[in-house]
Amino acid sequence: MNYILFDGTVRNALLPFTYTRPVADILVGILTIREKWENYLGTTTTTITEEYLAEKYPMVEMEQNVMINASFLPNPVLVEMIENLNPNEAIIFEEEIIAFYTTDTQEDINFDEYELIYYEGEFLRIENTWDIFSKNDASIREDFDFLTEDRTSQPIPKSVNVIAPENIFIEEGAKLEFVTLNASTGPIYIGKNAEIMEGSVIRGPFALCESGRVKLASKVYGATTVGPHSVIGGEVNNSVLFGYSNKGHDGFLGNSVLGEWCNVGADSNNSNLKNNYEEVRLWSYETEGFAKTGLQFCGLMMGDHSKCGINTMFNTGTVIGVSTNIFGSGFPRNFVPSFSWGGASGFTTYITSKAFQTAKIVMARRNVEFSDEDAKILEYVFEETKKFRKE
Repeated sequence: MNYILFDGTVRNALLPFTYTRPVADILVGILTIREKWENYLGTTTTTITEEYLAEKYPMVEMEQNVMINASFLPNPVLVEMIENLNPNEAIIFEEEIIAFYTTDTQEDINFDEYELIYYEGEFLRIENTWDIFSKNDASIREDFDFLTEDRTSQPIPKSVNVIAPENIFIEEGAKLEFVTLNASTGPIYIGKNAEIMEGSVIRGPFALCESGRVKLASKVYGATTVGPHSVIGGEVNNSVLFGYSNKGHDGFLGNSVLGEWCNVGADSNNSNLKNNYEEVRLWSYETEGFAKTGLQFCGLMMGDHSKCGINTMFNTGTVIGVSTNIFGSGFPRNFVPSFSWGGASGFTTYITSKAFQTAKIVMARRNVEFSDEDAKILEYVFEETKKFRKE
């Protein structure tokens, strides 16, 4: 069967992260949403997403296709229902389509002609940016169980101070010595060729993905995910870093999400709790205003390719767009548009030629090419977000 993941109705609620990727390629838990579905289904998937992303994330459409709403995370019950779908059947939760089996092209689909199957089971769904960290605990646990079933971990080195070793899984090539791992509060997954340096103390749930690194004497609280080739240091609490991002120095990052190719300068900190302990509000790209999160703890949302200098301070509930460069003293405002350059004293436009030059250098350090596709996507984002910048 040909499976296609589609963005669904939540794409705009997941900006700025979905400016540069489909919903399916958001990392939560140990795996991206796409990787979760592909592992469960035992096959590859393609994507229906925004037209400007389609060159990098193409769709393969066949005569028979099962379309899956990428905001829903897989579980055994839901996967079994999807695998048993017949043509012109759709699985629905309340008013939201979860999946459907079609022999029509996209333009010809008419759900009035479909038999609707109502899903009443439990599920995880990523509907808002803050869900990425607030549902990371449950997602790490589900991914851990799935990935480690009937497998044997690499041995835990004798120098490691460990609590609940049965909840720890170490992949081949991982390095860790003289660290403390407390998996009594949740599982700890250490990916292939990852490294935890000496003196670090980690409480689960925690996921260190392939080739990720934890720097010397770091303090990490669950539920935290460090994406592939990403680096953390200092103090990190309940945060998710997508691939190739760095928070490698002292400073606090809490209840936050960093996209790909981000860099947080030394001794930078974010607030995750308001002084009056009230509910945190976050910038909404849908309403173009600040929206309630229902959360008391909520920190920093930073889009791909954004960076901040040393000693940067972020207020509770700050949203940073794509390819933004922040520096200087004081708190920048709670919403910084994409391609902004500056800080609390004001911003100018970070023109694409300079942004691309930096991106090429940053990515080359990790032996990744800044492609023409990447440039086209960021050019589109630059134009799309122009209305938010004071130019």
